[in-house]
Amino acid sequence: MKNYVITGATGNIGKKLATELLSKGQKVKVVGRNAEKLQELVSLGAEALVGDVTERNFVIKAFAGADAVFCLITPDFHSTDVRKEQNTIVENYFEAVKANKISNVVLLSSVGAHLRKGAGVVDGLGYMEELFSQLKDTNVLNLRPTYFMENTLGMIGTIKQMGIAGNPVNPDVKLPMVATKDIAAVAAKRLLNLDFKNNSIEFVLGPKEYSYGEITSIVGKAIGKEDLKYVQFPYEDAAKAMVDSGYCGADAARLMVDLAKAINDGTLLSGHTRTAANTTLTTYDEFSKTFAWVYQNS
Repeated sequence: MKNYVITGATGNIGKKLATELLSKGQKVKVVGRNAEKLQELVSLGAEALVGDVTERNFVIKAFAGADAVFCLITPDFHSTDVRKEQNTIVENYFEAVKANKISNVVLLSSVGAHLRKGAGVVDGLGYMEELFSQLKDTNVLNLRPTYFMENTLGMIGTIKQMGIAGNPVNPDVKLPMVATKDIAAVAAKRLLNLDFKNNSIEFVLGPKEYSYGEITSIVGKAIGKEDLKYVQFPYEDAAKAMVDSGYCGADAARLMVDLAKAINDGTLLSGHTRTAANTTLTTYDEFSKTFAWVYQNS
């Protein structure tokens, strides 16, 4: 039995990861801001650590005694300086790993982290990779998943209110998309085996590349709107819509637009090659069932 600490444990990836580790009889501490949201994992045998990862002392105490930790950045997207908050969380994780002499760390990074700058919210993950590369006595695995299929759920409001699907991404640009459950499965496998050494990178690229045009067609069939059209929103309009809808603050909206620009110009996806090893199984056709359920129940 190993001792694991999972940050971001109430999110799509962290919750699935913690559940898998618990099912394998491991000792798991789950970190989150909301005690109530952690209760399901507690009922499965986890120990809840309730606090804010922007507080360094809390993180240092949370990581104590761990054989391995899973580090996931969960900034407040209504912050007036999202990148500053990302960096604070990253630095707290880094100092906690050093203070507790943690031997094994899995970082949830992203495709595009190699750019370090120019990819919006992904820049914070690039900073995380760069900082953790300084560790000499810790095995660090940088997991670089691609664009989450769950991100497309953000179109539901537009479909319901305007009758169209849309965001600032070019409808013809193909990008790999991955289901978060597949990311969690890869993270669980690596944490259970602890078979990564030194500082390494592993991509998680989903089953294939999709365009938003293709995604819209699949979604349309899933929700009974086969004539659903996709509209690429101008960057300024997209940012304003994000803020006006309450999805995020102005600073996060700017970073989201920068991410869309990096997708559209191809730079975000310039640093990887698809292989059998980094290809995962869940297709968007399968995920569209989840999309339809959320659409019908929102």
